[in-house]
Amino acid sequence: MKKYLSLIKFSHTIFAMPFALIGYFLAVKDYGFSIDILVKVILCMIFARSSAMAFNRYIDRDIDKKNERTAKIREIPNGTILAKNALVFCIANILLFLITCYYINPFCFKLSPIAIIITLGYSLTKRFTVLCHFILGLGLSLAPIGGYLAISQEFKILPLLISLSVLLWVTGFDIIYSLQDEEFDKNEKLNSIPVMFGKINALRISKILHFFCATIFTLVGLLGKFGLLYWIGFAFFTFLLIYQHSIIKHDNLKNINLAFFTTNGIASIIFGCFFIFEIL
Repeated sequence: MKKYLSLIKFSHTIFAMPFALIGYFLAVKDYGFSIDILVKVILCMIFARSSAMAFNRYIDRDIDKKNERTAKIREIPNGTILAKNALVFCIANILLFLITCYYINPFCFKLSPIAIIITLGYSLTKRFTVLCHFILGLGLSLAPIGGYLAISQEFKILPLLISLSVLLWVTGFDIIYSLQDEEFDKNEKLNSIPVMFGKINALRISKILHFFCATIFTLVGLLGKFGLLYWIGFAFFTFLLIYQHSIIKHDNLKNINLAFFTTNGIASIIFGCFFIFEIL
């Protein structure tokens, strides 16, 4: 179990889970609470992300083996988990996701194949487009709208705006994370924003995306007429966006794990908690 939790980087579920819960509780405000649906939303998040990460590790196993950064720490290249077992694990999680969606409501079940295609498809995109970062962002942006649809079964502007902000947030920090593989990606003819535009311009693009992310969250607060708790959470989230850019330089990437994992994880939890408290 420990090996598979490491394979899918289960701890990184922290990025999207708070936003799935935001979407769920936003719907609860208008449609009523259901503990049954809440549990299923959480399970869907776990199954979708587990299948996506396992598929990523399976598809990228040869690339990861060549990359000095990943060859020893990732489970398939270092022999901890067999590739075929990772694929079986991926398929099992896809089926569990689809089954859980079926028992949420018919609307979510009809949309579930689209969610799987997007979340798994990301792993292939860096082979042919620099927009791969945006596809990852799109995959995680499904969390808030998915949580909302589980209760509401209808689209509304506020959860869609939250999803758009998540897309920009994730895309921005994935660009930062990809800085460390710029040279390797060039040699392997893989696509990324740093490969196409260089480290300096990639960081500028990331800052622009995070600026618009914060701008849209400002709009969410105004349209939703949220109170003090929302704005406190928003202030923490925005501060941590600024902080992660302050510790990353194009010629000094030593703090990249702090920026990518710790800072964004804390930002997600804090904003999610304050947002949900405000809704409740």
